[in-house]
Amino acid sequence: MNVAREPAELAPARRAAAIGTFDGVHLGHRRVVEAAQAAGLRTTVVTFDPHPRAVLGGRVELLATLERRLELLEAAGVDDVLVLRFDEHLAALEAEEFAERMLRGIGADVIAVGETFRFGRGREGNLALLEALGFDVRRVPLLANVSSSRIRELVHAGEMERAAALLGRPPEVEGIVVHGDGRGRALGFPTANLDVPAGLLVPPDGVYAGWTNGRRAAVSVGTNPQFDGVERRVEAHLLDFDDDLYDQRLVVEVWSRLRGQMRFDSVDDLVTAIGDDVSHTREAARPV
Repeated sequence: MNVAREPAELAPARRAAAIGTFDGVHLGHRRVVEAAQAAGLRTTVVTFDPHPRAVLGGRVELLATLERRLELLEAAGVDDVLVLRFDEHLAALEAEEFAERMLRGIGADVIAVGETFRFGRGREGNLALLEALGFDVRRVPLLANVSSSRIRELVHAGEMERAAALLGRPPEVEGIVVHGDGRGRALGFPTANLDVPAGLLVPPDGVYAGWTNGRRAAVSVGTNPQFDGVERRVEAHLLDFDDDLYDQRLVVEVWSRLRGQMRFDSVDDLVTAIGDDVSHTREAARPV
């Protein structure tokens, strides 16, 4: 899959463009991509980074990093992605200018978008404008209750299975493996400590069954109250694995919540609880 940052970086071609932020590449997003693919032209996604809402003054916890978004789009069979830097200049473009420069400029004949799609300065552009400009617009009906906002709500509530049903895969958290304090190894359960990118959604504090690097993983999110921790961390204990993962990027699927974070009466009680977490992780089923 080719990734471009400017329209001129894409080779000339007749294209079907799917447009949107595509945070999480959930089931609704995939329908938009499929509508573009059905046109039989070169499938190109036009997306934005950073998230437009963040630039316009809102707060957004992303479901996926840009790197992960691109991986998911490639897995969906997209040919090209144009990643437009969303800044004050792009936000100020009139809708018609955006359509001519960013869509006509890449050779798009077909435009696939959700039926409520708006674009351009002050969100002045709509599907009727695209049709008036001569584009073949494929309107994709919204999937009931499927949105990035709803998925964020479910993850915040610890409802990973319900969030997975809307994503079409388990929720994820990712980061680069960094050195921790070594307590997990001392307790007999070494963990990979993730440096999670700022702005990425992290599940509520607790212990979860999950998967990463080809293995099941017991995933801890929280401040480690047993040892009076203050820094919120994401740590993954990969089952039946004891290799070096430092400086590697891990994408961790979060399958189901096992328990909350808690302080135990003794370290021995903590070790017993972690052993139970590992047993439950072995038995856990991957949602969807």
